[in-house]
Formats: sequence, C-alpha cells, structure tokens
Amino acid sequence: MTFAATILTLYPEMFPGPLRLSLAGRALEEQKWSLDTIQIRDFATDKHSNVDGTPAGGGAGMVLKVDVLAGAVDHAKRMQPKAPILAMTPRGKPISQARIRELSEGPGVTILCGRFEGFDERIFEGREIEEVSVGDIVLSGGEPAALMILDACIRLLPGVMGAASSGTEESFEEGLLEYPQYTRPQEWEGRTIPEVLRSGDHAKIAAWRKSMSEDHTRLRRPDLWDRHNGDRD
Repeated sequence: MTFAATILTLYPEMFPGPLRLSLAGRALEEQKWSLDTIQIRDFATDKHSNVDGTPAGGGAGMVLKVDVLAGAVDHAKRMQPKAPILAMTPRGKPISQARIRELSEGPGVTILCGRFEGFDERIFEGREIEEVSVGDIVLSGGEPAALMILDACIRLLPGVMGAASSGTEESFEEGLLEYPQYTRPQEWEGRTIPEVLRSGDHAKIAAWRKSMSEDHTRLRRPDLWDRHNGDRD
C-alpha cells in the first residue's frame, strides 16, 4: 500500500522540495509514497481569485476565507476519504512521535497549509480538521511544517530505513531522548569513545544506553521525564 500525501497550499511549487532527496526521495521513486498538491486559489469564487480578507473586528494582516478553504478541503476529502486532515497552526496540539507513527500506519494524510494571519475559525467548526503545531514558533506559512510532518512519516514506512531498529531506538519513541552515539576514530582531540561501548558486552551496553537516555531526558527535557515517570506509575 502506498502512503498518499495531499497538500493544500498557495505554493505547490514548494513540494516535494527536500523530500525529493535522500531516503524520502528514493522512497518516492520506488512509489512507497505519493504526493499530490492542491492549489487553494483554484477554489476562489470571485473573478480576482481572492483567497483572503481583512480580519473581522479589525486588526493587522489577512485571513484565509472559509468558503475558499472549504472548497479545497472538500476536494481533498473526495480524493482521500479515509485520510485525516491536518491544519498546520501554532495554536494546534503539539505533534508527537506517537501521532506520527499512527499517521504513518494509515493510508496517508492531507495537510492544510495556512498563510497570512491564519484560517477563518469556521473551517474548524464546519469540517473535521485536526489542528497541529510543530513547536512554539511562528513560521511564514504551514509549508515548512508540512514538510517536517511528511518527512517524519515517510521514514517510518516499511522498507524506507535500512535497519528495522532505526525507527524505534530514537528520541521520543520510548518517551525518552536518545542515548549518545559515537563512531570512529576511537580518539579525537583527547576525547575517547566510552569504554563500555568498546567492551563487546551487550548487556552492559544496553544498560549504559538506558541510563544515558534517562539522564539526558531528566536534565534536558524535564517535561518529558515527568511524563515518562507518570506513564510508568
């Protein structure tokens, strides 16, 4: 089954962008996933193809019009009836690795990319759309965030990564940050690879990696650490 991605955007030329390279690009050539873009402007209803309007109540910037958005979303839904629709917005629920894994196991995803001051709120009242954020930052549009979402999903598709364990022994998969990694040379500027990793004792290596993951998570991401401990209670 091919993972089908559909992007609703005012800038379809931004896709596949970096996803045409490396693992994602090879997977695209091998038809492990597919990509369609929908130009939101094609669903404008006036002769000038306007997609935005001034904010009701006043304020700076412009807001994407609900009737135009609805036309684009409905078209995408007809293309992929079973795919969830995500809207990229700073006020959305932070995306998690668990949600990425859920998406990657499905038939695909439709992503709505905003611009300007965002979306007319009524699109979320009138259509089933999941509001998603990639972090506490504001971008000029949803397209870079959509690329992040797709990259995260594509690398989990069967056959995309070389080693089966590559997708599980990483940050966030077990609720912890990943342990430190090393490779040759054994010594660099007086710094050596930890002895335990050169011991050949797999049980000790596993214990060291688990300890490092816990230490790094506790010190760098106390929010994740608290959540991890809460999940184990």
